[in-house]
Order: sequence, then structure tokens, then C-alpha cells
Amino acid sequence: MRRRKKGGSAVAKTRPGPWYRMDNAGVLYSAIQKETYSCTYRFSAVMAEQVDPEALQRAVDRTMPRFPGFRMRIRRGLFWYYYEPNQSPGPFVRPDHSDPCQPFRFREDGGWLVRFYYYENRISFEAFHALGDGAGGLTLFRTLLAVYLRELGHDIPAEDGVLDVDEPPEPEEWEDPYARYAAPRTVRRKVIRPAAYPNMGTAEPFHTFHVTAGLVSVEGLRERAAAYGASITEYLAAALIRVLLDKQKGENPRRPKPVALAVPIDLRSMFPTRSLRNFILTVRPCIDPALGEYTFEEIIRQVHHYLRAHINRQELLADLTRNVRFQQNRLLQLIPGVIKNPVMALSYRLAAVRPYSTTFTNPGAFRMPPAMAPHIRRMSAILGQGICPRVHCACISCGDTMTITFAGTMKETDTEREFFRFLVREGLHVRVESNRDRDDVVR
Repeated sequence: MRRRKKGGSAVAKTRPGPWYRMDNAGVLYSAIQKETYSCTYRFSAVMAEQVDPEALQRAVDRTMPRFPGFRMRIRRGLFWYYYEPNQSPGPFVRPDHSDPCQPFRFREDGGWLVRFYYYENRISFEAFHALGDGAGGLTLFRTLLAVYLRELGHDIPAEDGVLDVDEPPEPEEWEDPYARYAAPRTVRRKVIRPAAYPNMGTAEPFHTFHVTAGLVSVEGLRERAAAYGASITEYLAAALIRVLLDKQKGENPRRPKPVALAVPIDLRSMFPTRSLRNFILTVRPCIDPALGEYTFEEIIRQVHHYLRAHINRQELLADLTRNVRFQQNRLLQLIPGVIKNPVMALSYRLAAVRPYSTTFTNPGAFRMPPAMAPHIRRMSAILGQGICPRVHCACISCGDTMTITFAGTMKETDTEREFFRFLVREGLHVRVESNRDRDDVVR
């Protein structure tokens, strides 16, 4: 058996037992979750063949014990929410439905905070964000797909991000990386960010969740981005800002507001950890139209230099430390949850919703063993319902196909429609799919 490395204090404190503490992000996501807001994300894989539901259930049963951090239920304590291992039967594979990423209810469905779906040749995985971020979720999903393909008789090795389900979890996978890397004291004061252009529309009825995806060539995107001296992420972020600037201008506001994106950053590249829990922070590329008109080239240049300047160890460590120290505040710990949770929800709206026009995330290329590649045609990522009726954008690539997905509860389709039209004007071919009626997508 492989020898385990010794874990630090952060590992020991979060190791599974009768209960364990949430990380900084988990505390927040649990406090603000409600029927009209879903701290949920979904990854889907379009397979080369029709999905076998029985084989998929066997794969889920074999995979989940390897990821005990995703086998948790949420309990509400007097002062904080906390986790305890979920011993209920499940989770069970279910046929997919038209409105994904519905809110998790902590006392329903056996307390499970993960879901697995199938539809024709598509396999989907949803998770409550407090369990782990997209990197942790992708590790679970990648491993599940490998085990599923093994159930079908294919030889898929445990490599390239696929974990060995016959091995016990490593202690490092349990650590709270926020607590591990937080500095002894806060190194700077919080920056108050102004309100951004809200990009809101008409709210749809409860449980109606619109998803529109555009399929684009990765090589084509790379060529267009390189023509501007930018990465694919920078190019797509700039395109989204361009569309929102034009949308706000068309509304003829008396005082135009900045257009700002919330871009999640995986901190693992700067702060090494094998944790499958949350370990992200957001940065805020922004264009203020009050300063004048911007060409697309100027927007890309602004986004490029902003991301290169602000995604650095020192600034992110300061933000990380401030969040951890806030959670550890003795006065805050003594306030009952029934009072604290509404205050945290209000703070989230003011600090994490109001300063942004939308969220844009790009986990990058889906990594997998070469033996898996012939069996997976493409991937997609979806962000759950926002607090207000607006769309959020997530993209992920597999092979030469980038899937760019807009999802939300907003009735209007102008953001996604104009975004894909912009890419077409840039010379890119875009194939659009949606759970909306066709007339709603093109109108």
C-alpha cells in the first residue's frame, strides 16, 4: 500500500468523523442558499454511445466512497452550519430534466448534496458548491466517467486526474486550504467596489432555468485570441464585456455604470494543495464607460493587463486572509445563526452581487487519460441560479470543442444572443443549443 504523507493541523481538524467544520466558502454558501438561489454547478459529458443507466449506477456506487467530502449532509447548529457524513442510501442515478441546477434542500432527498443524471448519451453531475469548487467536482466527475467506462469493459487507467477508487482517500484531500494558507494577520483593508451595471431582466416563474450553449472550435478561438495578443479566457471575457457595454448603452442610462465580471480563480497553482474542497477567489476585470468609448482592442488590452497584474500570490493571499479572519472573528462566532445568516446573505448581495454584472468562469480543457478521449465527444459546465434574474457564463473545452454556456432565470435572451453574434462577426462558427424554444433563442 502506498505510504501516506503526514497531514498538518488543517488536515487533522477537517478529517471526517461525527461532524466537521466547513471551510470559509462552505459557510457562506450554506448561509445564503434558498429556494430562489442555487449555489449549484453542473458538469455534463456527451458520450459517444447511449448511456447505460445500470452501469452508471454501479459506477456511482463504486466512485462515491473515494470522495467522502461529497458524501456529506448539512446540519444546522446554533451558531454555524456544519457537515456530517451521509449514511442514507444513494445517491441514485435519475433521468435528466429540462431545468437543471435546481436548489438543494438540506432535508430532502436523503440529505444528498450531489445529483447524477442521464439523457440519451449525456451524463450530468450536479453538486452543492459548499462541498467543493469546480476543480474538486471535476476530479470526481472525471473519475466517475472512467469507472463508468470500465463498467462497459474499457480499460481506463487511474492517471491524468482520474483517482484510484480502490485506494483510500489521502488526508491532504480533506484539508481546508484557506485555513492552511491564511496569514497570521490581515495585511490590507477591504476595497469597497462600486455598483456595476446589473444586467438584469424579467424573472421567470420559480424553477424555470434557461440554458443556452454555443459550440465553438478551440483552435479557432485560440487563433482569434492570439491575433489580439490574448489568451482564450481573456478574449471571451472581453467579448462579454463588449456585449454588456453595448447593451447598457442601448438602454440610454442617465449615468452609465461600470461593466464588471466576477472571474473565479483556482488558487491551487499558487498555493499548492491536493484538497478537493473549495479553494477559489474572484477577480474583477472592469470597464467604466463614464471614461469614454472603448474599442474591442482596448477592452482586450485592459482585461489582459488587469488579469496579469492582479492574479498574483500577494494580492490573493491578502483577500484569502481577510475572509478567513472574518469567519474567525470571536464576536461573529457568538451570534446565533438565525441572526447571522440573514446578515451574511445581505453582505453577499452587497459585496459579491452588486459590484458585478455577471460571472464568467473557464475551467479550461477537460483533462483525461488518452484512453477516455474516444468515448467523450464534448463537455459542458453550468452555473446555478443567481440571486437576481441575470445570466452567468461558464465554458469548458474537450478536444477541439469549446462549450460556452449561458444560464439563468432571466426571460430575455439578448446577452447570449449578442455574445454569439459577436463571435460570428469575428469569423467563428457557432452552433447553438438551448432548452428554450427556438423562437426565444433567435428573437
